[in-house]
Amino acid sequence: MYYKKNTQEVLKSLNSSLDGLSKEDVQERLKKYGYNELKEKEKSSVIKLFLETFKDPLVIILLIAALVQVFLGEVMESSIILAVVTLNSILSVVQSKKAEGSLDSLKKLSIPYTKVIRDNEKITIPSRELVVGDIVLLEAGDYAPADGRIIESQSLKVVEGMLTGESEPILKIEEEIPSDSALGDQKNMVFSGSMVVYGRGIFIVTNTGMNTEVGKIADLLDNAEGKQTPLQQKLDEFSKKLGVGICLLSAMIFAVQVIRGGDLASSFMFAIAIAVAAIPEALSSIVTIVLAVGTNTMAKKQAIVRKLPAVETLGSTSVICTDKTGTLTQNKMTVVEVYTYENLVLADNVDGHEVAITKSSIQDRYLNLASILCNDSDVNNEGIEIGDPTEVALINYAALNKIDYKTLREKYIRVGEIPFDSDRKLMSTVNKIDDETIMFTKGAPDVIFSRCKYALSNGEVVELDDEILREYKQINEYFSNKALRVLAFATKKVEDNFKPSIEDENELTLIGLMAMIDPPREEVYDAVKNAKNSGIKTVMITGDHIQTAKAIAKELEIMGQNDKAITGQELD
Repeated sequence: MYYKKNTQEVLKSLNSSLDGLSKEDVQERLKKYGYNELKEKEKSSVIKLFLETFKDPLVIILLIAALVQVFLGEVMESSIILAVVTLNSILSVVQSKKAEGSLDSLKKLSIPYTKVIRDNEKITIPSRELVVGDIVLLEAGDYAPADGRIIESQSLKVVEGMLTGESEPILKIEEEIPSDSALGDQKNMVFSGSMVVYGRGIFIVTNTGMNTEVGKIADLLDNAEGKQTPLQQKLDEFSKKLGVGICLLSAMIFAVQVIRGGDLASSFMFAIAIAVAAIPEALSSIVTIVLAVGTNTMAKKQAIVRKLPAVETLGSTSVICTDKTGTLTQNKMTVVEVYTYENLVLADNVDGHEVAITKSSIQDRYLNLASILCNDSDVNNEGIEIGDPTEVALINYAALNKIDYKTLREKYIRVGEIPFDSDRKLMSTVNKIDDETIMFTKGAPDVIFSRCKYALSNGEVVELDDEILREYKQINEYFSNKALRVLAFATKKVEDNFKPSIEDENELTLIGLMAMIDPPREEVYDAVKNAKNSGIKTVMITGDHIQTAKAIAKELEIMGQNDKAITGQELD
């Protein structure tokens, strides 16, 4: 449990240092731990997959029937049965191989190169050559190539949604965590495949390859035991009963024929003929064709089906347990509410007080500038969003309102900044705006409120009196009750050549609030409704805060008036 140890203890236990490993150390550890890559058990050959399809009881009965018909001289009928069984097997093998190809393409999403310190030099190496004890450098846009313990964090924020389901980036720390912590609470660790969205950091590799958290999941998937689908269970049960029934019927007919004076040979052949006639040769092919059609339909919906019978399982579903982030929601923070004191558009009732909520576009010039200039996120030429999802949401909102953030940043250059800090919960930038030098600050509403002496009202700077502050606090509480993440923005005119310090983040002018959420996907509303109409109960499972989860669940009508939401601790 490296998260419980301090930096020096971790370095000592892994026999490493801040200067990195030597070439000799790396070679020894490669021999000991192997390459940093996910391994998978050997895939079944085409022949093995083909032969496995003949284990089905119904197929066995058909093969016996075909063999008997050969002895009876009915070569044509036995050939038809064998052709149907073979076609069924070929279809199953083709589907399995197609699914494997689709799954293999997902594994290509790896991190090819990594920046490390070795022999006190910064170098770039293939990620598969990483070993335990390596010192790795991270910055915004990088993916963690292995699991590791943070030894230096400069406002490092990492998204770990693929492991925890959380869309919010986690601010990483250097200090040890003394108490037992779940994966999502190990804030001094990074995990393979997680993405850096903000800041810089250094970590020491603690696990590679199959020993990482992602590797453990891959191992579970590889070693998971296959279970029969409801259709397979019913067909097996039917085949066994059919086989026993046909045997009993044939035996009875044979006995009756012998008792009536028939010779043994003709009586036996007659009983066999009855048995063959009773076998539904077309059943296997009809089931295969129907499942193949279902698989094709699912493929058009971008759903990978590895084995044909799995398609039918969907029809037996009575409960759907679904993740929230990225499944029910867009996994993309989006601004949904904006409030400025002078911009009153929609009246609402908060705690018995009539207040105004705006759902209009960003109209206030200062709020536009603050949300774009006091912001380090970007969208590159390929359209890839880089940076903290919360900051990306701000520039996306600007784009939605036809504001070109890049033009504003080029026009109003940044001449100073105070980076975000988890203790202050603030970020400030200084920009040249026309002939003035202005500082913009954004952060947690309660912190911004405490640092403001003035407020913008009807375009003018006024004293932040109790009435204005009370309304801002009511709006903030209203947003919070809707499980929205709220940012407050403030500004301050400063002198030319101003060098900002933490002490300068006072006597600010309050501009407004912006609230955002990871919104539900549009298609989910109908999906949940259709499931409910089909008698299927939908259960949402997420690592998000319980209030956020309840807000999304209620909006999607997954959670009703008398339904209950429980935390993981309560469930345990």
